[in-house]
Amino acid sequence: MLTAIVIAKFSTSVPSMAGRIGRFCKDEGLTYAYLLLYIALSSGQIFFNKWVLSSKQINFPYPLGLTLLHMVFSSVLCFILTKVLKIMKVEEGMTAEIYATSVIPIGAMFAMTLWLGNTAYLYISVAFAQMLKAIMPVAVFVLGVAAGLEVMSCRLLFIMSVISFGVLVASYGEIDINWIGVVYQMGGVVGEALRLIFMEILVKRKGLKLNPISVMYYVSPCSAVCLFIPWIFLEKPKMDEAGPWTFQPVVLILNCLCTFALNISVFLVISHTSALTIRVAGVVKDWVVVLLSVVLFADTKLTVINLFGYGIAIAGVAAYNNYKLKKEALRTSSDESQNVEAVPLVNSSASQRTVA
Repeated sequence: MLTAIVIAKFSTSVPSMAGRIGRFCKDEGLTYAYLLLYIALSSGQIFFNKWVLSSKQINFPYPLGLTLLHMVFSSVLCFILTKVLKIMKVEEGMTAEIYATSVIPIGAMFAMTLWLGNTAYLYISVAFAQMLKAIMPVAVFVLGVAAGLEVMSCRLLFIMSVISFGVLVASYGEIDINWIGVVYQMGGVVGEALRLIFMEILVKRKGLKLNPISVMYYVSPCSAVCLFIPWIFLEKPKMDEAGPWTFQPVVLILNCLCTFALNISVFLVISHTSALTIRVAGVVKDWVVVLLSVVLFADTKLTVINLFGYGIAIAGVAAYNNYKLKKEALRTSSDESQNVEAVPLVNSSASQRTVA
């Protein structure tokens, strides 16, 4: 009798265990697939933008115009997906006050980031641009301290010093350094840091949580307007002087589609993992871009000092991501413990009311 019960329990537990293992493997496989998709799209988009802006065959050396196309395309596609086809949902809670004080600054900084970052590709190599981007945590930290979102500590100060030192060494090892390109790239870094700061203010201080699709829905039109105004004065006259517009629309539409697909991949990765995973995947993507750019572009010449400095900077970025991960885990466990402690008090008071 006992043996039959054990066999019956074992026979029922094996399929359920196999089902759990199967679901786990499926979820893990899907997560890694999304990560690989993000790395591939992010790297490919960088190479695609460099090719469109620098290639004589495409003949489109207009970074401001290219970024404007991206934002207009994203705005139209987001509207179709959310309002016409209703495949995706936009969260409620957006007000005119929040849009004016948060979304417009985010859109302006996003436009500034893309514009200056794409312009840098006209002057410096893709690999060197990625090395300069490693300074991003330093810019975010400094601006976060100024905005009251970050707290100065000796550990973080040391990490920021390591990242800064690594970027300086990588820059020192650059053979054909172009300071105009460096200024454009660093301007893009500052714009991205300000965008992240405004995003954090939007979430923490105003309590509005938006998924990436909602962010694109609200931010893309604003960014398009912010790009359209300088495009009229800075690039449109150059495009008119170059004669009739003979650009390749298929290539430009594909470039816009890749940008939108990249934003969707960010949404998929964050929804299945976390925002920190995007940072870690971004580190892997940066190395992929740096190494592949040597093969794909003739203007990329890496030195041992380049790689040594970039390795130091990436080590600092990894330490910063690890610090953020531990801080987020500590905050999550603290919130869970507070919720657990609050439950007996509610039950106790409820029982007292029942007895009374």
